Amino acid sequence: MNGEQQTDADAGSGVEEVELSWEDYLEETGSTAVPYGSFKHVDTRLQNGFAPGMKLEVAVKTDPETYWVATIITTCEQLLLLRYDGYGEDRRADFWCDIRKADLYPIGWCEQNKKTLEAPEGIRDKVSDWDEFLRQTLTGACSPPVPLLEGLRNGRNPLDLIAPGSRLECQAFQDSLSTWIVTVVDNIGGRLKLRYEGLEGSDNVEHWLYYLDPFLHHVGWAAQQGYELQPPSAIRHLKNEAEWQEILAKVKEEEEPLPSYLFKDKRVIGTHSFSVNMKLEAVDPWSPFGISPATVVKVFDEKYFLVEMDDLRLENRGQRSFVCHTDSPGIFPVQWSLKNGLHISPPPGYQGQDFDWADYLKQCGAEAAPQRCFPPSISEHEFKENMKLEAVNPLLPEEVCVATITAVRGSYLWLQLEGSKKPIPEFIVNVESMDIFPLGWCETNGHPLSTPRRARVHKQRKIAVVQPEKQIPSSRTVHEGLKNQELSSTDSVVINGKYCCPKIYFNHRCFSGPYLNKGRIAELPQCVGPGNCVLVLREVLTLLINAAYKPSRVLRELQLDKDSVWHGCGEVLKAKYKGKSYRATVEIVKTADRVTEFCRQTCIKLECCPNLFGPRMVLDKCSENCSVLTKTKYTHYYG
Repeated sequence: MNGEQQTDADAGSGVEEVELSWEDYLEETGSTAVPYGSFKHVDTRLQNGFAPGMKLEVAVKTDPETYWVATIITTCEQLLLLRYDGYGEDRRADFWCDIRKADLYPIGWCEQNKKTLEAPEGIRDKVSDWDEFLRQTLTGACSPPVPLLEGLRNGRNPLDLIAPGSRLECQAFQDSLSTWIVTVVDNIGGRLKLRYEGLEGSDNVEHWLYYLDPFLHHVGWAAQQGYELQPPSAIRHLKNEAEWQEILAKVKEEEEPLPSYLFKDKRVIGTHSFSVNMKLEAVDPWSPFGISPATVVKVFDEKYFLVEMDDLRLENRGQRSFVCHTDSPGIFPVQWSLKNGLHISPPPGYQGQDFDWADYLKQCGAEAAPQRCFPPSISEHEFKENMKLEAVNPLLPEEVCVATITAVRGSYLWLQLEGSKKPIPEFIVNVESMDIFPLGWCETNGHPLSTPRRARVHKQRKIAVVQPEKQIPSSRTVHEGLKNQELSSTDSVVINGKYCCPKIYFNHRCFSGPYLNKGRIAELPQCVGPGNCVLVLREVLTLLINAAYKPSRVLRELQLDKDSVWHGCGEVLKAKYKGKSYRATVEIVKTADRVTEFCRQTCIKLECCPNLFGPRMVLDKCSENCSVLTKTKYTHYYG
């Protein structure tokens, strides 16, 4: 928080506060936000180790001494939406539970601990042979890892296990394959502030990495891979060998390694086919503002190699090198810049006026790395020019700023930061970079955000009276006010002091009704979210409006009547049709307990199947049997 914000927040009785008005900011700049689902690493973090379809043994609400098998319908951080097996497609008995409080156990736990496994009273009469039913439903079933469930019962969600003081192993990525222990100084939404072990109090050697970074590992990884634990060359001179070994021995005595399942979603590093002296084009990770010639100067093994940015000045040789693997971003085949209409910066000391690869290869006596060495470009993504997101400042990694996409080439983005402490040029990132985040990520995770001044607005603070058991805390975790272990479908789902919306699925096979274009619906992403309710639902409605035969008509159907009683908040949505622009205020619910009904009622407004979109994924057959209804019958039935 800067000085201006602090003054506003503390002035008088604190009636006025400074907030970010993304709606006004996006409208003023004529831009849109990058869709939330485009950030795979953020989506992975929210999945919490559980996945839809996994099965658990769960205490029955009416009889806590009895357990039954339940299937995970959807997840939202430390909350699960469950359905007892035997209810089939009937979602009326679905219930939310806090995975840190509920009695959740892996399949087989009841048998091992001599506990009663019996179907809930509401479905006992539905099946004549429950033993046979269990045998069939559990065939091939997947259950969450036992250590994951044990950790949750101790009051910690998976990502919270990487707490300050935890230790990990980090590969050096500047000049060698050395791996050394790092201590977690802070963990903000999966962004880890790390310090090399043995350098306590040395702020200048702290660095930031996302927990799924391919160069970050659980303790024990180096030994498993056959790599030696030794400090990177940048800090090795600070202590003698005996001191480093003493530090390592002490760490091993105190070692409480983090469970390896925390890193199960990390990308697996494949084998490469680069060889020494191959030439390529690269983005310098220490100065990612352009593309220049580079050389493979060393091959460590089948997985890793060393790339050095070319510098023809003899006194500067070897100053800028970095370790790569086969999927490393920022390395390209020779002529990639030319084919994409980009300027390539000649290496320092290059004598010619215009850089030419053919002459340069001949001059260096080198060969170009063949195309097969590089991974295929990611062509299908939703990043477009003028979209907004949040991005890490490459020159000041502790700072996250609002950024604008100024150009897109294949799977690479050119970003311009807004509101950064020191202005920097446009820089280049890959669409799968773990240093970019959706708008609102910093706010949700409590991470400071440098914002453009025009995005800040002063607004009256609204005071709400909250019942004690529903009170929202200031901590980053699920509210502690819940006294029950389970949340029914009518309870608010609160994450990080925010209302969290589960994933909203587009069920393309369901009846699309008279307003929505079936072909365009089929082109929509499989799902949107999870995340802030208003942001997720706003994106869902925007996608539906754009998928309509006449977007203006759908906007009119969704428009909030002036005389209506508001149960959520009013959001201005826009539509374009035949060169004209339309806008209307649409009501969007703010709490997760109302999301399912909101989606259903919106579907009914649009005279489509109530399951066309919502928190429930339709796998085979729609529970509304919408495929057998004609348009006339369907409109009569739901309209």
